[in-house]
Amino acid sequence: MASAGAAGRPKAVIDTSKGRIVIELYQDKAPKTVANFVKLATQGFYNGIIFHRVIPDFMVQTGDPTGTGRGGPGYTFADEFSPDLHHDGPGVVSMANAGPNTNGSQFFITLAPTPWLDGKHTVFGRVLEGQSVVDQIVAMPRNAQDRPLTDVKMTQVTIQE
Repeated sequence: MASAGAAGRPKAVIDTSKGRIVIELYQDKAPKTVANFVKLATQGFYNGIIFHRVIPDFMVQTGDPTGTGRGGPGYTFADEFSPDLHHDGPGVVSMANAGPNTNGSQFFITLAPTPWLDGKHTVFGRVLEGQSVVDQIVAMPRNAQDRPLTDVKMTQVTIQE
């Protein structure tokens, strides 16, 4: 999915040990969520964090500094749901959470439509370039907890305004 982002929307460039993923950030639809993501990225929070959960035909998840699926930035914030943003195909970027209003730093990228997540996970972006990198990550051998046997890291996350 290679297309230009909407005018005025920032992009996140996620360099991984498997390649580059470029994400358009929906700051107009999920302003608090995008502001949080941009803040963490700008602070270098995401640099070196692994993709700790990868499930074929579903999603890849990252953003946990502990690599366990239980870590975060030390705070949580409220969900933001937009009526026109849905988990409608591959490349949707959405917040992982432990229930309502428990967003922090973890996020996932979908590999297929996942409509059961609508209204439960905040959509805040979409992959513009690099969905093939996401596909490479999910194709890696993994353990029973869906963690890749070989770590795949976000080496650097930068924001382009």
